[in-house]
Amino acid sequence: MISKKWILATIMMIIVVLIFGWLFLNNQKFFMSLIETYGYFGIFLVNLIEASTIIFPFGFALIIFASGAILNPFFVGLSAGLGAAIGEFTGYAIGLGGRKVIEKKWKKDIKKTEKLFQKYGGFLVIVLFAATPLPDDVVGILGGTLKYPLKKFFIASLIGKIILNLALAYGGFYGINWVLSVFSPFS
Repeated sequence: MISKKWILATIMMIIVVLIFGWLFLNNQKFFMSLIETYGYFGIFLVNLIEASTIIFPFGFALIIFASGAILNPFFVGLSAGLGAAIGEFTGYAIGLGGRKVIEKKWKKDIKKTEKLFQKYGGFLVIVLFAATPLPDDVVGILGGTLKYPLKKFFIASLIGKIILNLALAYGGFYGINWVLSVFSPFS
């Protein structure tokens, strides 16, 4: 039987995700001002919130790209990666809570999938999804549903998110400089 605590936690998580999604859709200037005001900590916060919103993905890549052109791209990538990795706990928590709901009907399937995930490199799958534009929220939900060790999930997410955000930040750093060098003869 599903406990009231799990139902309440799941409802609260859904409400938080919906609120953050609404904030992103309606207040993008607010999040840009976080970066302008707080620098690396603002980048951390924006990515934390963005990664926490499963239903409303926000185009953070452009923000990281532009921030890499303005700030030190190494620290942009690190702060964005850390914020995004922590934000991925939302999907993991939803999966963990959802396990209670689906376990009765698909218990055998969950156990089989859990063994396969552990045996054949769930860690690498998490890193791959976190380091690319693939839907890593799905992997977070799966990780929580399969009770993949939280510490391993976080480390894999952190590695992948740092790789992705370093690539974006350095792309902005070198890309903006290249664009400026191309157009500087015309100014």
